[in-house]
Amino acid sequence: MESTTSLYNEIVRLALERNFFFPSSEIYSDAPAGFYEYGPLAVSMKNKYIEVWRRELIRRDEMIEIDGSQIMPKRVFVASGHLESFTDPITKCKSCNSIFRADKLLEEVLGFSVPERLSTEDMDKLILEHNVVCPNCKGPLEKVSKFNMMFKVNVGVSGDECYLRPETCQSIFVDFLRIYKTMRKKLPFAIAQYGKSFRNEISPRQTLIRLREFYQAEIEVFFNPKKANDFPKAREYENFILRLKPLNEDKIIKVSCKESVETGLISSMLVAYYLALIQRFYQIVGIDMERFRLRQLSDEERAFYAKEAWDVEVLTSIGWIELVACNNRTDYDLSGHSRVSGQDLSVYDDGEKIIPHVFELSMGVDRSLFCILEHSYVKESERTVLKLPPMLAPVQVAVFPLVTKDDLDKKAKEVYESLKLDFDAVYDDSGSIGRRYR
Repeated sequence: MESTTSLYNEIVRLALERNFFFPSSEIYSDAPAGFYEYGPLAVSMKNKYIEVWRRELIRRDEMIEIDGSQIMPKRVFVASGHLESFTDPITKCKSCNSIFRADKLLEEVLGFSVPERLSTEDMDKLILEHNVVCPNCKGPLEKVSKFNMMFKVNVGVSGDECYLRPETCQSIFVDFLRIYKTMRKKLPFAIAQYGKSFRNEISPRQTLIRLREFYQAEIEVFFNPKKANDFPKAREYENFILRLKPLNEDKIIKVSCKESVETGLISSMLVAYYLALIQRFYQIVGIDMERFRLRQLSDEERAFYAKEAWDVEVLTSIGWIELVACNNRTDYDLSGHSRVSGQDLSVYDDGEKIIPHVFELSMGVDRSLFCILEHSYVKESERTVLKLPPMLAPVQVAVFPLVTKDDLDKKAKEVYESLKLDFDAVYDDSGSIGRRYR
């Protein structure tokens, strides 16, 4: 296997050469960082990836899929807490004015994880204690402050204050009651959504890993917390082995869904079931399970709305990468939207009026695709190969005519024409047959 950083660079080089992905507006020197575009091979791969997500999660679990607006009014984010709490810690160099995300800068310098919810005062102490300076000019750093990552949008002639959504799930919460009633659902049930979200990242980097405009595939499971262990679907997965990294363990442990709940590692069979589904999904799409874990988050690491949190993480050449945030959001979202909107979002469950709780699987699609590319990368003596699962292969069929005489090329073209509507097929009659195969 390639060394760590060189393997990452090799994946990026391959992606650029083959037009998997490339910087947006790259012909302009002033194009901002954090925006990437997909070429034809990656579009095909991404579409197939989402179809597997739909098949293995949405259809398997009988979820409802919606497609919400990317621009939402200010009050949505007052209710969700994003206007107040969706912030990252930043620090600025006093000499060259470079701006850094404080927790990530500390991690790079100190070599250990720094929770993003650590107070600004505690981050200031770490900077002073370890004499952390600007990595660009070695100048001193200003005190850490908070930066809200949402993109503000003025809508209409009157300039109504709206925002680009920082996560797709808010439209799921806002639409919950309509979906619940019109689709005649009963608790527990899930609503899913795939689409773009936007975050004004302080330091976008590492291509698809940290973007300002990115794809999410989110699932929000609505349930009665009193019945989280009375969950018939979970019986099929009682003996499914989860790869967990609990807070009190230095290594990955393998434990069944049933045992994880009985020992108190996971709060309920409902949560264990959905963690099993997401682990199974990543195994199907080609992630090496020896480099996969479900890591339990500490109080300092959890999002401001989460009571319980597990991150799907995958080991890559640049370290462990979070692919899915699995959060027990309790009734935080529906209660908040009910309070700010003035609409009653409670429902009846077996005669009891409740505000449903929510467990979510919030997936980063772009970084998932990058990890799949890296885990499938194989460098042979004469060629470089991506050993992708067939279901994700951008090209499913290739037609190469051996010769042009005796109308064999015409026959090959007929074969291609008969396949192209049902498969992602290519036709290539240029160069030697050996080169085309490789």
